[in-house]
Amino acid sequence: MIAIIDYKMGNLRSVENALHRLGADFVVTADASVIRRADRVLLPGVGHCGEAMRHLRAAGLDAVIPSLRQPVLGICVGLQVMCRDSQEGDTQCLGIFDSHVRRFQPAPDLKVPHMGWNQIGNLERKLFTGLQGGEFVYYVHSYYPTLCPDTIATTHYGTLFSAALKYENFYGTQFHPEKSGDVGERILHNFLAL
Repeated sequence: MIAIIDYKMGNLRSVENALHRLGADFVVTADASVIRRADRVLLPGVGHCGEAMRHLRAAGLDAVIPSLRQPVLGICVGLQVMCRDSQEGDTQCLGIFDSHVRRFQPAPDLKVPHMGWNQIGNLERKLFTGLQGGEFVYYVHSYYPTLCPDTIATTHYGTLFSAALKYENFYGTQFHPEKSGDVGERILHNFLAL
């Protein structure tokens, strides 16, 4: 069973729809005991990183998430809250990934937020089994995780940043696999097969 963490910041419907398409058994919950018993955990997120951390702390999930031993996948803000810190709201995050979240700097040829399709490259690890690099995935974000030893995929948008991160049993994608068509479905399938 998969636990989708509900902390009032999620794109829950699109994640639920993606898991339905894969035939996965899941529950949407903020219950720590249910999350701890799950085979896999998804931490989706859309919105402000500081607000996301406030919701996690209020629910006591800031202590639960780092203690999990099953595969965990953070998506977008769900990835960002697992980094060390974020410029968005000068936020201290969970510190699972050795990455800092920074804001894109607008430029004449660089719109912020970064919204739409972009390529991923430098793919490593089991999360990207069956992909070669160069595939397009869907982004909606103004902040990005910096490159670090936990980086397992990259994207270039004004700067090279971490498209995906991994540390031990924790994974994160800055892009939205649930909105990334067949490529995203493959990534979610790979996560469920870990």
